[in-house]
Amino acid sequence: MIGIVAVSHSARLGEAAVELALQMVQGGGVHVRVAAGAGTDADGTPILGTDAVAVASAIDELADECDGVLVLMDLGSAVLSAELALELRMSDVPVRLAPAPFVEGLLAAVVSAGAGGTLDDVAREAMAALGAKTGHLDESGAPDAAAPEAPPEPLAAGAHRRVVTVRNPLGIHARPAALIAEASSGAEVRLRKLPDGPEAAAASLSRLLILGARQGDEIELSASGADAEAALDRLATLFADGFGEGDAPAVPTERAVDESQKPVPNVSAAPLPAGTVLHGRGVSAGRVAATAVLLAAALPEPDPDVVIDPADRAGEVSAIEWAAVAVADQLRSRTAQATGDARAILDASRLLASDPELVADASALVRSKGRSAARAVWETAVAHERSLRALGGRMAERTADIRDVRDRLIAEILEVDLPGVPERDEPFVLVATDLAPADTAALGGGNCVALVTEQGGPTSHTAIIARSLGIPAVVGADRATGIAAGTVVLVDGDRGTVEVEPDAGRVEAARAAAVVVPFDGEGRLADGTPVALLANVGGAADAATAADARAEGIGLFRTEFCFLDRVDAPSVDEQVEAYRGVLAAFPGRRVVVRTLDAGSDKPLPFANADDEDNPALGVRGLRVARRSPGLLDDQLRALALAAEAESALVEVMAPMVATVEEARVFADQARAAGLERVGVMIETPSAALLASEMLEVVDFVSVGTNDLAQYTLAADRLLGELGELNDPWQPAVLRLIGAAGAAGRVWSLPVGVCGEAAADPALAPVLIGLGVSSLSMTPRALGRVAAALAEVTAEQCLTAAEAVLKAATAAEARSAAAEVLGSESVSGPVA
Repeated sequence: MIGIVAVSHSARLGEAAVELALQMVQGGGVHVRVAAGAGTDADGTPILGTDAVAVASAIDELADECDGVLVLMDLGSAVLSAELALELRMSDVPVRLAPAPFVEGLLAAVVSAGAGGTLDDVAREAMAALGAKTGHLDESGAPDAAAPEAPPEPLAAGAHRRVVTVRNPLGIHARPAALIAEASSGAEVRLRKLPDGPEAAAASLSRLLILGARQGDEIELSASGADAEAALDRLATLFADGFGEGDAPAVPTERAVDESQKPVPNVSAAPLPAGTVLHGRGVSAGRVAATAVLLAAALPEPDPDVVIDPADRAGEVSAIEWAAVAVADQLRSRTAQATGDARAILDASRLLASDPELVADASALVRSKGRSAARAVWETAVAHERSLRALGGRMAERTADIRDVRDRLIAEILEVDLPGVPERDEPFVLVATDLAPADTAALGGGNCVALVTEQGGPTSHTAIIARSLGIPAVVGADRATGIAAGTVVLVDGDRGTVEVEPDAGRVEAARAAAVVVPFDGEGRLADGTPVALLANVGGAADAATAADARAEGIGLFRTEFCFLDRVDAPSVDEQVEAYRGVLAAFPGRRVVVRTLDAGSDKPLPFANADDEDNPALGVRGLRVARRSPGLLDDQLRALALAAEAESALVEVMAPMVATVEEARVFADQARAAGLERVGVMIETPSAALLASEMLEVVDFVSVGTNDLAQYTLAADRLLGELGELNDPWQPAVLRLIGAAGAAGRVWSLPVGVCGEAAADPALAPVLIGLGVSSLSMTPRALGRVAAALAEVTAEQCLTAAEAVLKAATAAEARSAAAEVLGSESVSGPVA
């Protein structure tokens, strides 16, 4: 087994990249260590930088477990630290430093290591990783761009062959490629795109991506070896299942296949009119309103055949000089806001931008040869790159800095956006067809407040990294690139909607909700009555964020989010590891774990094999155990083991419960597994009406307001045009919550709310008055809800609840609450 060390300036980026990479290997077992950051300052703020001692320690940790160690580095001092670490380490395990792209290289290396590759294999895959993206983007025919694989050796006589069809909408991208590599273990397998496309070894992530296989393409599978037939069976199953991503029609596109990995904004389509609501998949929670910015296209090479008239050349020279000044000023401003190595890197770029030699050489090309300003900068940068590359070693690595400054200067000259993720001083929503992993990872710490993409799903790179960075995101939103740049959009990562130019009231409400108010870690009313304020999480990264936000515990751990990418069910050991990552963030505090809520808008391939005409009313949540009882048995066992290993106060609850008998059977099963505190979700009207009887057999209930509103009003909560029905202020919904709250008071047992209603500061006091004892929400909402509760007494909450229960409409309910609580009435639902 080969171990991998990821060296990054940013601990958050390093951890997110590793989390993404490990998502690629279902079976686990790959040993990866992160050596990132340079500690924290006096205020506890992470310091950007790298530490050679930490890198050496990571290598030594892997030495006893691995036959070799590959070290991947992001940039700058990471390389120096890695080189120094080779001198500081105590072990003699073989080590290779890989000059590979950090995110793409890490993905490829993990997949190769997971498939049992040697150190040479893993290093080769890492360094080839950029070829897949380069091949999609580069039409210049450059020899370094996705060079064709050498002709393969012919398969052994009697090799098995099979033809399959790519069914999933996004084709063979990174995640399917990783699944293919894993499923091919034990046999020599190759894939060829029919009728006469390229061929790739199944064990090579980069070569599989270069196939460019899209939905509808036919692929010939060839295999030899003892396990050949079984390997082909596994692969055929993956293709037939669409790699767990479904087989819906692909999003229409007019772009060529080789441009798909780096989307270009759709500038030809007519802008979407105000009031348009796009529907996609909400993959990272939160609601924000901001100006839309479209992902900038890659800068094309300036035309070499343009010759500037001698009379106009002085103007071109002036353009170069002014661009150098403007770029240096931009970088100076960003340098002032940066710290640590980031500050040094930006300052070096600033000096490069105003380098008199670079400006002088480019100006000379304009005067002597009539090059355009943009072309002159391009050619000068190429010459400087060539000189640095000839020096070799670390100086050769500075070529990336030259290219960065080149693109900045040319973008300034041409008055266009920089390629890739844009830089803005004000908050913005980034809109794209899709994003590459490195693009998404680069969003951390910037002013991007939300993501919207036309393609992608809940397990895409965009979704995974957006969740880890806490950026609201909606993917799969058809026509998203038809949003005009500069348009205000409201992005709802919970509902999966994107509204174009919503009315001012909705924008104001969303922006107010996006403001993060500090939370001191204790929820209470003005009279001192405690109210537990908890967080909703989907995995270890979310739990760490919630702990940093000082949540009092976790009110909803969505366990299905740990396994959205799985085609087969996770083992008990894999589940224990995933659950412990969450529990460890809240030692000694309450963590409420929801069992797999598979089905409807969260299908899991291993839990929901059958298509249903009406999945929202079908086999979802606890009902999955009817078909696959082993899934629930394994999960409860894993949760019990995880609870034994950690000190968190673990409680477990079941989703989609409709009858008292279901609650009783689940409670008995959970307690038999060793889990003492058991509850159920109140998501159906029947569960709310039977809340008292439910509390006779369980220890607590938690109201999921999103589903409760959906089932009470018979309105699909994913359908944006029915948004006014899926409103927790609807009187019928409030009365059902009141029924559950009253039952809690009778039995003196906890009643929580973990739907989006819990994050509404105006509704929170009403919920407390209805008998709710805890509110669980996105961590960013904790401070706002706490501030609202601190302004009211228990008596006011009770009076407000009594008032809203008499209301006939949602508007009347809002007005009644506002009159009692002394706050401004909300005119309508935020989303």
